[in-house]
Amino acid sequence: MTTIKFVKIVMGAVLLAGVVAQAQAQDKPVDPSGTYIWTQPGRNGGPDRTNTLVLKVDAGNLTGSVTSPGRGGAAPTPTDITDGKVTGSDVSFSVVRTMGGNPVTIKYSGTVADGAIKGKIEMDRNGTPTSRDWTATLQK
Repeated sequence: MTTIKFVKIVMGAVLLAGVVAQAQAQDKPVDPSGTYIWTQPGRNGGPDRTNTLVLKVDAGNLTGSVTSPGRGGAAPTPTDITDGKVTGSDVSFSVVRTMGGNPVTIKYSGTVADGAIKGKIEMDRNGTPTSRDWTATLQK
């Protein structure tokens, strides 16, 4: 075997190893564990509402809670998340709350990057699907 052929084989192996390592790094899910906050406008021109999200990844499962201010000045109410998933840098989960005596499922989804989760909040309100953007910032 000539030296040139040997060098080509070695360079090809190094290149292939780099591509495989990069692909594996991209498949590894992020760890979104931590406490995040975000603010949304108050109802009917009222004061802004600050929400707190606590996430934890445990054995590959995303768990946690969302705490939102109570209505009419009531104490903040924490609610456990359900259906938590982490896929690559994407997270999703749901929260079930009672509104007007009826259970309402609120679905959160987003991408974790640069110390924040940015995505969508979706729910049905009186039979009408609604959606809004949200950005929750990781607290240090």
